[in-house]
Amino acid sequence: MYNYIKIEQKEAVTVLTISAPKSLNALNSTVLQELGDAVSSLAPETRALIITGDGEKSFVAGADISEMANLNVSQGQTFGNRGAMVFRKIETLPIPVIAAVNGFALGGGCELAMACDIRICSENAKFGQPEVGLGIIPGFSGTVRLARLVGMGMAKQLIFTGKAIKANEALRIGLVNEVVPQAELMDKAMEIANQIAVNAPLAVSAAKQCINAEYDMYVDDAILYENGIFGQCFGTQDQKNGMKAFLNKEKVAFEGK
Repeated sequence: MYNYIKIEQKEAVTVLTISAPKSLNALNSTVLQELGDAVSSLAPETRALIITGDGEKSFVAGADISEMANLNVSQGQTFGNRGAMVFRKIETLPIPVIAAVNGFALGGGCELAMACDIRICSENAKFGQPEVGLGIIPGFSGTVRLARLVGMGMAKQLIFTGKAIKANEALRIGLVNEVVPQAELMDKAMEIANQIAVNAPLAVSAAKQCINAEYDMYVDDAILYENGIFGQCFGTQDQKNGMKAFLNKEKVAFEGK
């Protein structure tokens, strides 16, 4: 179905692998199109998504420079918008998305990881936004998300210098959640995904919606927004079943209703 995307369904967890090993999984227009299509076509039983890159060297090495080299202003904006919209689609999925980062996550690869909810990386991972060394800036929303994740000062330093940082430094500044040995990367990502998948899917989705929406709100507005979503949870069967099971000291299997 896809030339550059592999999809594996593991019960309620979908693993989506970007597979363009000759280019270290670089993002060209075709890869971006397939990634967007795959994200829009997830199996209905999916409660958590893992995105990773094929091979041990690279998550995504960046956008495809050979495609970008001869673009004009209008074409450059179109290419940037294509990537930004795919990443926004990932960010706003109603299910949690985990980036399992193996090796290089540079340029568009770093931006893809930042569009995910949780970032787990291997010890050999490297992150960076090297675009200024090519005469451009991050074009897939890197200037938007990096500052929100690591703070304005650190984001400016990383983007202005184009310097790549190793996994432990990415952990220190809050760019990633956890660093694990490469051999354990997918197991750790799957462990977290399964921990998410057993919880009430409507509640998990509501929590993601709140966190995303409230980030730029005034505190009082954010509290009101959360209260509204909190109340809506009491209209779900999952809430009735979950609390009944808790009170009866029983195990519950949530149905997403």
